[in-house]
Amino acid sequence: MVSVFLVGLYVFVLSIFVGFEIISKVPPMLHTPLMSGTNAISGITLVGAVVAAGYSQEPLNILLGGLAVLCGAINVVGGYMVTDRMLRMFKKK
Repeated sequence: MVSVFLVGLYVFVLSIFVGFEIISKVPPMLHTPLMSGTNAISGITLVGAVVAAGYSQEPLNILLGGLAVLCGAINVVGGYMVTDRMLRMFKKK
């Protein structure tokens, strides 16, 4: 029987390859609006990471959940910074 850890690892590695392929196909002109639109998804991911980190009793799961919270927070903050910069470009001087 396949362990839950191996299935999770498989999904994680597969998502890395799929994400890389999707992002590499986005034209540079659409990258900034696309990033601003995905901030809501990153926020949902952040909430899921907080739940995963707080729900588990295993030290490894807590560590991985904390790492997911850190990465999700960096993604959300960076996305909002890019969106703010993009919106400032369109304001009249």
